[in-house]
Amino acid sequence: MKGRPLRFTPRRDAGLFAFERALVHGGFSPVAGVDEAGRGACAGPLVVGAVILQGGRGRIDGLTDSKLLAPGRREELYAEITKRAYAWSAVVIPCHDIDRIGLHRCNVAGMRRALAALDKRPAYVLSDGFPVPGLDVPGLAMIKGDQSAACVAAASIVAKVTRDRIMVGLHERYPEYGFDVHKGYVTRAHGEALAAYGPCPEHRFSYVNVGRALRKNGDVAVGEETDGEVSGEGRTEGARA
Repeated sequence: MKGRPLRFTPRRDAGLFAFERALVHGGFSPVAGVDEAGRGACAGPLVVGAVILQGGRGRIDGLTDSKLLAPGRREELYAEITKRAYAWSAVVIPCHDIDRIGLHRCNVAGMRRALAALDKRPAYVLSDGFPVPGLDVPGLAMIKGDQSAACVAAASIVAKVTRDRIMVGLHERYPEYGFDVHKGYVTRAHGEALAAYGPCPEHRFSYVNVGRALRKNGDVAVGEETDGEVSGEGRTEGARA
């Protein structure tokens, strides 16, 4: 790809937008960030977000790793990102796909899908933690990318808020598990609910603690009858500002 060569490596104290500035200076524009939410949970979907923050309208103050933000602040930033970002998307991968395919493969495939769903094709991709193979554009895997690059931080917020909303919805169907509080992650309260009621259809049965609870209870807890669709199952959403 033609463009001016990168003249510097951004310092850690240069701010969250330093990597995007350096890449744009080198002719890689636009730059997309991609991140996931729900990798460490034992219930609920995996959600992958992708965001392109471009130009002055895309500069949003207060971006950081979504896990470091209070829920209310995450919601505020989510509203800003989805309104002002040049492009954004969110892909929801249901729990049964994680059981069938495996978490890491679902994660990588979800990142590809989220990037493909962007209304604008990126020229460069920044990802959190590990590389995304199979892309037709260059990319960089960043350690703690959601604390180092603005577009990755924005993607982490989109993924986290999308997933949290899904888990709150699942709480209405399966109130005994407390999904609205722990969002499907492994906590003492969640473990006690699993031991008492066994897993529900939204649990990841390939996980050791869920399998143990299933063997102990010998059944799957069933909530309200539905049309067979998991909230957010297979959904991809996004918009261009």
